[in-house]
Amino acid sequence: MILCLSSFFKGNDFLDQCKREGAHVVLLTVENILQKPWVRESIDEVYALPSFNDRRAVVNTVSYLSRTRNFTRLAPLDDYDVELVAHLREHLRIPGMGETTARYFRDKLAMRARCRDRGILVPSFVHVLNHDLIAEFLRTVPPPWLLKPRSEASSLGIKKFMNADDVWKTIHELGDLQSNYLIEKMIPGDVFHVDSIVSEGEVVFAECHGYKKPLFDLVNQGGIFATRTLPRGGEIERDLLETHGRVVHHLGLKRGVTHTEYIRGKEDGKIYFLETAARVGGVHIADLAEASTGINLWREWAKIELLQGEGEYKLPERKHGYAGLVISLARQETPDMSGYNAPEVVWHLKGNPFHAGLIFTADDVPTMESRLDHYMERIDRDFGAVLPPATTATH
Repeated sequence: MILCLSSFFKGNDFLDQCKREGAHVVLLTVENILQKPWVRESIDEVYALPSFNDRRAVVNTVSYLSRTRNFTRLAPLDDYDVELVAHLREHLRIPGMGETTARYFRDKLAMRARCRDRGILVPSFVHVLNHDLIAEFLRTVPPPWLLKPRSEASSLGIKKFMNADDVWKTIHELGDLQSNYLIEKMIPGDVFHVDSIVSEGEVVFAECHGYKKPLFDLVNQGGIFATRTLPRGGEIERDLLETHGRVVHHLGLKRGVTHTEYIRGKEDGKIYFLETAARVGGVHIADLAEASTGINLWREWAKIELLQGEGEYKLPERKHGYAGLVISLARQETPDMSGYNAPEVVWHLKGNPFHAGLIFTADDVPTMESRLDHYMERIDRDFGAVLPPATTATH
């Protein structure tokens, strides 16, 4: 019996795969997404709380359900639920990632410090804690600097600064919340993400992708979200895979999936670790990976969570194709994507009001890059819209 927690609407493939594997599936979610199109036919029981903000209320709820249900597995479906589920696993003594390891995959300070201490390159950073150390950092590390919340997902809540006075003004405004932040040197360069499957401490599947525009720029400036498969066998892919293997090892992930971001410095060409998460990448990156490889990250994650090392996990046969993902805010509530019907278009974004998007495939890198530019320009012309940047995650 598996209990899945999700504070956002996602993970239907995970839930469905659990059911296919013969598990009794229980979903605990939040009330404002209870009516979303969950795969009810694959879920045996559904429960909802007003929110997951009150950890004690969640622990009490799960403990109450456990009086009459023998949960042998617990799984988070969203990044914000990783630490909560780790806490529940330890409280109920259920196998899976515990709180210490989970911290490395949620806390931007913890993951950076761990990687730096293990010889993995990270941008220079300082904890917003001791003011003397902060002052030294601002004196010795040239701007621009990024102020980052330690536990937000993606690029939410990140602020860019060019002078120390503005940094100190913001720090003082944070008051008692200061220790929840870090300051990091902003390194110019290309940003990549590696989406992987880990079984018994080994990376058994990894796809390297490159953002067309960094997420920080998209969140703060707007524009089209686009990412695509990196050239296979190239120098960048080799460097990313080598670094990623070390990151997974030193952060201690035993089994599961990861979405990890890296940057290649424009000035030195080196790969720097930015951040990681023990979950499937958002913004339909799992659909992108499936288009190029045939591997569904949600379904493979479900298999690994259910096994918990008690049986051998085998990765299905995979492809080595190329694919690109393009998503944009749209002026229309329901964009008409019917004209985007070329043979290479294998997926359309559906059910997300005021958004338009697609995934296409290609046989080679030049074709992929050409199609990516084409669809970015076309979608922007037909649907493109811009909103002020979000500061917190929304459902």
